[in-house]
Amino acid sequence: QVQLVESGGGLVQAGASLRLSCAASGRTFSNYNMGWFRQAPGKEREFVANIRWGGGTYVANSAKGRFAISRDNAKNTVYLQMNSLKPEDTAIYYCAATTTLGGTYYVHDYDYWGQGTQVTVSS
Repeated sequence: QVQLVESGGGLVQAGASLRLSCAASGRTFSNYNMGWFRQAPGKEREFVANIRWGGGTYVANSAKGRFAISRDNAKNTVYLQMNSLKPEDTAIYYCAATTTLGGTYYVHDYDYWGQGTQVTVSS
């Protein structure tokens, strides 16, 4: 089992930055590929970014150039740095862990999920 706890969400104005954190506990964190997803009201959960255990990353087109994912295996933590935030980035942001080789952007491939942290961007 892996337990994931997100933090760092909040209410910000358009153009601002936030850094989300996801603290993991349980099994060896470095064995997992990690992902960030988000879900806006009335919409499906969508992929934002992932980072493989070796450090390789992939960011969704909607976030490319503005968001960056990173991890600190010594601290069992994965981060999502969000810059130039837009009102359409408003959502609950979830951290997730998977053992799928090579990383993945499919919700159903992730085995463990955090409870989510709310990000609200005002115009």
